[in-house]
Order: sequence, then structure tokens, then C-alpha cells
Amino acid sequence: MTELPPVPLGPVVLWADLAGIFVAALGGALLAVRHKLDVFGVFVLAIVTGLAGGMARDVLIGATPVAALSHPGYLPAALAAGAVVFFGHRLIERASQPVMLFDAMALGFFAVAGARKALTFGLDPLAAVLLGVLTAVGGGALRDVLLAEVPRVLKVGELYALAAMFGAAIVVGGDALGLPSAAVGIVGALATFALRMVSVRFGVTAPRAPGSE
Repeated sequence: MTELPPVPLGPVVLWADLAGIFVAALGGALLAVRHKLDVFGVFVLAIVTGLAGGMARDVLIGATPVAALSHPGYLPAALAAGAVVFFGHRLIERASQPVMLFDAMALGFFAVAGARKALTFGLDPLAAVLLGVLTAVGGGALRDVLLAEVPRVLKVGELYALAAMFGAAIVVGGDALGLPSAAVGIVGALATFALRMVSVRFGVTAPRAPGSE
């Protein structure tokens, strides 16, 4: 059986993935410190939060071995974030809602990376949007499960997955229009981040089924 050559990926996927891994791992490690986990727990939560969503995405689209294990920069990015938090968490905690901020940033980066990579592997637009969402929320969901918390993506009313979906849809729409992938990626990441931040700041929530409140 002839092995297919690897699909070449552009810089948008690489840099969005790396940025998402780092900021997501910061949030995961910070939650580990808040839960009084030891050094092992801090780094486990950093790795899980930073890499799990992208690993699930890669498995589903057949991009194996997954980038988290094959690319030399992915795991070090998560480990570096864990080290930053382990030694500098007191300074980071001075910021206003740092975990929420890191989560919002990671949502934007991962939504773009997931959708862009899915398109590169030939998936149709709807599937690419869904893969963008999975990449964005997967690591955080597993992190919350490990901490025995309700995953943020399932909390009632939060614009979390919907924010990621919005950013991924921008990437897919830009691709359909033939717009530059880097510019579309920046817009998609910023839109996801902005929607998430606005929803938290002003209490904007997702609609519920009629009569379910």
C-alpha cells in the first residue's frame, strides 16, 4: 500500500496552533495551582489543556501522527506555559480574571487553526467549522473533567462554543471567497475573542428552548 505524502500546512495553522497551545496551557496550569495541585498536576493540566483539542482534531481528519507528538514545538509550548505559571502564578493572578482571558484567547487561536487545517485536508465547510469548535473547546473540556468541574462548554447560556463557531465560520467564509488566509485568520481569532469577552462582560447568553427557563 502506497503511503500518501503529508499535507503541507501553511503558517496560519502553525502559528495559531502554537499561540493557542501556549495561552490555553497557561489557563490550565493556573487552575491547577488554584486547586493546589503539585508540580506534576500543574504540567499535566497545562499539557491537557493545550494539546487535547488539537489531538482530537488531527485524529478525526487523519493527520497522523498528530502534530502534538510530531511537531518539535507543540509540546515545548505547553511545557513552557506550565513553567511560567508554576514559578510566576502570583504575578499572573494580579491580572483581572486571567483564566477567562487565556481561555478567550485560546478559543480564537484554536478555532482558526482547527477550521483552517480541516479545510486544508479537504473537509467540507460545515465539517471544517465543527472541527474548529472541537479544537477550541476540547482541551478546556477535558481539563474541567479532570478537575471534577462541569465543562465550561456545557454551562448554561455561556457564549463559549458559539464564539468559537463564529470564528471558525469566518475562516471558512473567507476561504470560500478566496481571501488571504492570514488576514482571515486574524479576523476570525479577534472576532472569537471579542465575542467571548463581550458575553462575559455584559452577560450575553445563548438562547434557550422556549418554555425551558
